[in-house]
Amino acid sequence: MFNLLEKRFALTHKGAKDFTKGVFFTTLLDIVLMFPAVFVFLFLEDYIRPIINPSATITNGLWYYTLLGVIFMIIMWLIARLQYRSTFTTVYDESANRRISLAEKLRKLPLAFFGEKNLSDLTSTIMDDSTELEHTFSHAVPQLFASIISLVLIAIGMFFYNWQLALALFWVVPLAAMVIILAKRILRQEFQVTYQKKRDVSEQIQEGLDTIQEIKSYNREDTYLNELQQNLNIYEKQLIRGELLAGGLVNTSQSLLKLGLASVIIVGIQLLSSGTIDLFMYLIFLVIASRIYSPVNEVFNNLAALFYLDIRINRMNEMEALPIQQGKTDYKPQNFDIVFKDVSFSYETGKQVLQNVSFTAKQGEVTALVGPSGGGKSTSAKLAARFWDIDKGKILLGGHDISKIDPETLLQNYSVVFQDVVLFNSSVIDNIRIGRKDATDEEVIQIAKLAQCDEFVNKMPDGYHSIIGENGETLSGGERQRISIARALLKDAPIVLLDEATASLDVENETKIQEGISELVRNKTVLIIAHRMRTIANADKIVVLENGRVAECGSPENLKKQNGVFAKMLERQMGK
Repeated sequence: MFNLLEKRFALTHKGAKDFTKGVFFTTLLDIVLMFPAVFVFLFLEDYIRPIINPSATITNGLWYYTLLGVIFMIIMWLIARLQYRSTFTTVYDESANRRISLAEKLRKLPLAFFGEKNLSDLTSTIMDDSTELEHTFSHAVPQLFASIISLVLIAIGMFFYNWQLALALFWVVPLAAMVIILAKRILRQEFQVTYQKKRDVSEQIQEGLDTIQEIKSYNREDTYLNELQQNLNIYEKQLIRGELLAGGLVNTSQSLLKLGLASVIIVGIQLLSSGTIDLFMYLIFLVIASRIYSPVNEVFNNLAALFYLDIRINRMNEMEALPIQQGKTDYKPQNFDIVFKDVSFSYETGKQVLQNVSFTAKQGEVTALVGPSGGGKSTSAKLAARFWDIDKGKILLGGHDISKIDPETLLQNYSVVFQDVVLFNSSVIDNIRIGRKDATDEEVIQIAKLAQCDEFVNKMPDGYHSIIGENGETLSGGERQRISIARALLKDAPIVLLDEATASLDVENETKIQEGISELVRNKTVLIIAHRMRTIANADKIVVLENGRVAECGSPENLKKQNGVFAKMLERQMGK
């Protein structure tokens, strides 16, 4: 049962147990909340029946009912407290565990996953969807199950007491429930559309924040805001439509329930006139009829909420079902050579990026990947660090298949600098220290000087302790790139991946950084991607990738003599 609950409601094993406990105490609470009706029943039976039947006598005094009322109140208070702790408190704990579980899941996904997903999509899943699940599981879902269970138990008892009046009371329940159940598919479709429209608005807002400079520089503010307003209007209309549909169906079901009270009145009068029941039993059923439909209404309200909850649960299950990268955490490479053996890779079916790519990047050498845009250079570099898992072939590091190595363990051997730099809203020294968290200030500053950071950092108000803003917004593109290079150099890993690492630098600073890099990459495996030929002038090996295949491979001198793709690229740039 716990496994079924885990899958159905995207719960942890502990969450499934807590959920079962919550349903039990909520059911118990629903039952004890009938104590006032029981109290009225006992009181009326003791004090009203003698009026109807003179031969009957009052058996208990007012003190008895006062004490009974106090006992009922204490029991209801205790059960309500236990119910609160077993639903609200545990639900918040489960919500925290759910967020941690999602974060752990994301941590184990291929790094490329985050390049394919919109930030707002992931944020909505972790925050918005988790919050809605938290609210629904604390207020609706346990109450739904508890209401159904308590209703069935009460109905069974009432059928034993008097089946005619019980039938008159409950015949409307399956009829009203049928309205909601038959509309289940329509409701889910509407909720799915509403959910997607909300995501579209969130993604457009996130896109606007990410591209605000481009929007302003091309005078697209009005166009962007108009499109956003249109999407907001569509979302608002869809939201109203969904709420009206759900509300209309629930209200229709609740209106049908009102027929139950009318049928109790009619059937009760007939039974009373025929002498089948007495006036007391008739009054008791009228009192119960005024209370019994409250949990039924809760069932219908929560059932509609559960249909909407299914959309979010499905999203959670989709995230949990994503294949993770894993492997051994203990391995000893023979060396740090990177070997591609007949590697083929595609981001999606039918769009092949690499086909049977084979080359070796040896330790102690600089291997440069060059070629036309879209040839597969950046993809190859990221595959070498297992950002994705390949479709066919093998990538070996020191004789070990990297697909068998845990990604976090594998990345301990890599220093990576890509063209798109990511910095944190912290100080310069802290951003560089990410490369090696136990590095001293002196070590960080020494590396920063080699990466040509010292010059612009000393001009900042607090030097290396200056806060650089979100993603280094107070810095130029070249300054941000130099911090990224310093971070990678500080890590001092045996493998260095450089993807257009000096693209944002001027010629003078590029030359200085190349000198610093040359000292620090000694005896390391260096894989560099660059379009500017001067960047790879000192490379030991050139791998030319064209249309996802290795077009040429060899030393710069040999490739120049072949007068092939590399030689032509070199001629074009030299001609410029």
